[in-house]
Amino acid sequence: MASIEEVRSGIATANDKASESLGALQQAQNCIEQAQSALQQVTEGSSQGDVDQANAYYADAASKIGDVQQAVNAAIEAAEGVAARL
Repeated sequence: MASIEEVRSGIATANDKASESLGALQQAQNCIEQAQSALQQVTEGSSQGDVDQANAYYADAASKIGDVQQAVNAAIEAAEGVAARL
């Protein structure tokens, strides 16, 4: 069985990796938002339904990344709570 310090260290490692993922998720969200903006600019005034659908997909993807970021933050906080109680 792992010692308390080993568990704390493992939790810290997990939280470090999770924090790294938050940066990557933010970068992905920014890129998706830029893609959506670029698409909107070049298709302004278009009456094609596919344009609206593509924009909706981009918006949905960016929103889901936000949901993932919230879940990762909640996991980090929960893990920190475990470490604090050790």
